[in-house]
Amino acid sequence: QVQLVESGGGLVQAGNSLRLSCAASGRTFSSYAMGWFRQAPGKEREFVAAINWSGVSTYYADSVKGRFAISRDNAKKTGYLQMNSLKPDDTAVYYCAAGPLVVTTTSYDYWGQGTQVTVSS
Repeated sequence: QVQLVESGGGLVQAGNSLRLSCAASGRTFSSYAMGWFRQAPGKEREFVAAINWSGVSTYYADSVKGRFAISRDNAKKTGYLQMNSLKPDDTAVYYCAAGPLVVTTTSYDYWGQGTQVTVSS
């Protein structure tokens, strides 16, 4: 069992940066892949980034490639999403997720409660 808690969201101006954190509890976090997803009002939840258990392999949606960076610290049981050059279109609730396989779909076993990111123009 893994519990996930996101933090770091907020209101920022376009062009600025935010770093989201995802704190995990449970012994198996270091063996799980982790993903970040986001959901804007009236839209479906969409893939943002994913990282395998060791942190060696990372994957990004085209819309964030080159601007966002996913990472993890297994010793701290924490994952991160560094978001640079933010745009108003990045406004959404951001969720972290964990599961045995690194995928770009919502097929993760565990989810956090989400953190709001709002980017003003």
